[in-house]
Amino acid sequence: MRGRWKLLIIHHLLIRQPRRFSDLERAIPEVTQKMLVQQLRALESDGVVRRFVYDEVPPHAEYQLTSVGAELATALYALHDWAERSCSAASGAGEAA
Repeated sequence: MRGRWKLLIIHHLLIRQPRRFSDLERAIPEVTQKMLVQQLRALESDGVVRRFVYDEVPPHAEYQLTSVGAELATALYALHDWAERSCSAASGAGEAA
C-alpha cells in the first residue's frame, strides 16, 4: 500500500463515513483532484475502501472503509499515540537542555 495520501484518506474515513469525494477533497486541501482519484482507486483495488455510486441527478459517489480498512484503525491509533509520546518526549528533552 504505497501512496502519500492513503493514510490521510483512511484517517478521514475513520472519523466519519461514508464520505463524498468533495468531502474528502475539502478535508485534505493539499491533495490534487487527480491524485485523490488515483489514491481512492488504489485503496478500492486493495480492498480497503468501497465506493458506492448513486444514480441520481447529479450523480455522486460515497466512500466507506471495508472491514479490512476498518481493521487498520488499531494500527493507526497506535501510530498516533506513539507520535504524541515521541513529540512530547522530544520537546521535554529540549526544555531540559
